[in-house]
Amino acid sequence: MLVETRELTKRYAAFTALDRCSLGIREGEIFGLLGPNGAGKTTLLRLLLGFIRPTSGSARVAGFDCAAESLAVRGATAYLPGEARLFRRMDGFQTLDFFTRLRPACSRDRAARVADRLDLDCSRQVARMSTGMRQKLALAVVLATEARLTILDEPTANLDPTARAEVLALVREARAAGRTVIFSSHVLSEVEGTCDRVAIVRGGRLVHEQCIAALRRSHRITARLDGACGDIPAHLAPHATVVARDAGRVVIESGDSLAPLLGWLATLPLGEVQIEPVGLGGVYDRFHRE
Repeated sequence: MLVETRELTKRYAAFTALDRCSLGIREGEIFGLLGPNGAGKTTLLRLLLGFIRPTSGSARVAGFDCAAESLAVRGATAYLPGEARLFRRMDGFQTLDFFTRLRPACSRDRAARVADRLDLDCSRQVARMSTGMRQKLALAVVLATEARLTILDEPTANLDPTARAEVLALVREARAAGRTVIFSSHVLSEVEGTCDRVAIVRGGRLVHEQCIAALRRSHRITARLDGACGDIPAHLAPHATVVARDAGRVVIESGDSLAPLLGWLATLPLGEVQIEPVGLGGVYDRFHRE
């Protein structure tokens, strides 16, 4: 595992920002972090980078202890914070020059190419850039850095749809080049379309992990019945779950091939049936529905 945490916990007096988080992220994958504001996502990222120290538990990145060897961790990491702050008196070109001289792993030519792909005017002074333009400039620096781990905290915030699509393409290119990406976002469609795995955080706790490839095989079947519906047959029970049932209606979620389940449904007194993908939104709602 490139990233590994064990019972990682951060408390501030009586408030627990992160509670016994244990996870592993493999090299060369895009790992999504989902959760509302205040769920603990940014706390987890700051603990990984050694910006704050854990109350208990441990974390390692690229073999380095995140608390005791934080400089080595940051040397192996490119990080885009949720609110990137840039030198306001510099223009875009000067900003790229500064950061690429500061860090040898960041290529000036590569940063300029990323800025071009994001349609960024680098001749403008940072103070005169819009929020979206400053986000593009920060992304050009981070995505041009050849680090083993890239951490992106809300990378598409304030971007237009065209720039969002280009950022997601750049993230997939980073994975193809063998880099690992942690992708924290509120936009479920971006996470589902880009990430290999996703973790859902709620109230400081890691409540669910999901493989996106498995999620794409999951479906929700809503059936209206003109008669009684018995239990799911024993041979189908490991692959399907009844999530709701009331008079004349049943909702079933399937995590595998639909064919055997449809064969059983065909034996029931069906009045109407609807089949749809579960989607990441359906999984997220289980843990964060009001």
